Amino acid sequence: MLASRLPLYGTIATLALTRIAFGFQLQTVATLSPDLMTLLLLDFAALGGLIGAYLAPGIFVALPSGFLARRFGDRVVAVGSIWLIVLGGVIAAVAVQRGWGSVAIGLGRAVAGIGSVGLSVMQSKMVADRFSPRDLPVAMAVLLGAFPIGIGLAQVVLPPLAASHGVAAAFWLGAGLAGVSAVLFTLAWTEAPHASPRTMAWPSRHEMGLVAVAGLIWMVYNVAWFNFMAWMPSLLVARGHPAWMADTVLTIATWANLPAMLVGGWAAARFGGTVVFVLGSLVCAISVAAPAVHDNPILWGVIFGTFAAMPGSLIVGLGAVSCAAENRAVGMGIFYVTYYIGGAIMPALCGAAADWAGDPGGALVFAAAVSLLGIPLWFLHARMMATPNASIRAAAP
Repeated sequence: MLASRLPLYGTIATLALTRIAFGFQLQTVATLSPDLMTLLLLDFAALGGLIGAYLAPGIFVALPSGFLARRFGDRVVAVGSIWLIVLGGVIAAVAVQRGWGSVAIGLGRAVAGIGSVGLSVMQSKMVADRFSPRDLPVAMAVLLGAFPIGIGLAQVVLPPLAASHGVAAAFWLGAGLAGVSAVLFTLAWTEAPHASPRTMAWPSRHEMGLVAVAGLIWMVYNVAWFNFMAWMPSLLVARGHPAWMADTVLTIATWANLPAMLVGGWAAARFGGTVVFVLGSLVCAISVAAPAVHDNPILWGVIFGTFAAMPGSLIVGLGAVSCAAENRAVGMGIFYVTYYIGGAIMPALCGAAADWAGDPGGALVFAAAVSLLGIPLWFLHARMMATPNASIRAAAP
């Protein structure tokens, strides 16, 4: 039994490694924000735009990725996507090394972002195709928990590397990590036991509504998550904290995510997903906004990294089961289009809030307020899910 499932575990393990590389690359600009603001003469809004450049392609690429996967198979999109992450990392590293400026760096991040979009669309489908509804929350938690590990690694590794070898070396390391994960993922790929038919059909109108609402929930939740990671280093510098404080807070806030998501999956099975989601969302908003008004960064890092992370796998699982299996690739494309619209514009809006407030704390308060919209959206999705649609309800965990 175990031997027959080893190829499956190999695919998921290398997919998790690509998620680590994805998180590592995405966090590079936020982690090195003080250096980049000085080097490139950026204000907070411009820095937010550079952060958002990684996510901006999702608006245009997520849905086509789902259609391409349905037409040509998961392997084409999944393997191609991870190699685009490598290419984008190389472009950004060369741009920093040769002093080409923020536009060229943003271009490299956008190319890597295109790859990350395709990977994100495929990852949830691939896991949902390979695991039963009973095992899905734990499998999804492992996959999603790999992403913050990459962010935590970036926060620990990149500042000393940039200080000793320059900012370009930090970007090259991100490209190299993506390259290693791309090779391993390509070699370990195995098809799902039951492949979906290759067509270009759309999901039903009901399914599209469900995945769009689920995508909005994921978007507003991640406004809080990403902007905590993006703006805490700048806030701590502005408050006069030593450099090690930002490293410590973001390490705590990311490394605790994987066990927290696993606990969230267990708690959802025991007490219900709604209870875990609502409480987790409230704690998330509090822990993101609180650093702006109460200077206790270690405390907020611990709360953010544990309780606030619990709903993560539940939200993505919600998107994955909002469509029947044969419509899941396109459905997850719709899910991520919705999510990436927010991912592209919210960092810049948060940066504008920081400029308006005259302090990075303004970005955190704005992000926390936006994240609370996820609670009414969750109940809207539950109401829509109760609408007669037997094929979808049968797939829900």
